[in-house]
Amino acid sequence: MADKEKKKKKKVKEEAEAPAAEPAAEAKQSSRGSRKAKRTGSNVFSMFSQKQVAEFKEAFQLMDADKDGIIGKNDLRATFDSLGRLAVDKELDEMLNEAPGPINFTQLLTLFANRMSGGSDEDEVVIAAFKSFDDEGKIDSEKLRHALMTWGDKFSSDEVDDAYEQMTMDDKGFIDTQKLITMLTASAEEGEEGGEGEAA
Repeated sequence: MADKEKKKKKKVKEEAEAPAAEPAAEAKQSSRGSRKAKRTGSNVFSMFSQKQVAEFKEAFQLMDADKDGIIGKNDLRATFDSLGRLAVDKELDEMLNEAPGPINFTQLLTLFANRMSGGSDEDEVVIAAFKSFDDEGKIDSEKLRHALMTWGDKFSSDEVDDAYEQMTMDDKGFIDTQKLITMLTASAEEGEEGGEGEAA
């Protein structure tokens, strides 16, 4: 116990004598217990380009309807409402429960980083993403076009047109959700199997 107090006094004395020390060195000395949390946070930011972080920040701000810095159930509900989709409480709770705590910006980035690094089944992510646009088995192509050209890695109009050429769409501009999901997830499976899926 006496050793800890001596170390604390020595540390305080060193900090007082060396106020011009580099910030990184101060952070290293300041709290060994929280070093892991700080390292995790910085690693999350280093996984993305500055442009991606800025886009995630913009999306976070759009989703944070009450502007309190935390995405809660009402924020998610408002986001779904703005996309023209009603979400049930169970679905919103499941989304919120994916995070170990309140979803602030850093936590949101951590969730994305975990998904990108294989922390979640990619097919499930694709399915959930397109199901969020689903309305009775169909996706309004204009709403999807708007989303693709507005958020995340923004698509150009030509890129959306190229993607739409691969999709099953009716004469009213609605995309068949299940066929789209099957096409996207089957393509991934075929690539993993080396194209053996077509031999059947």
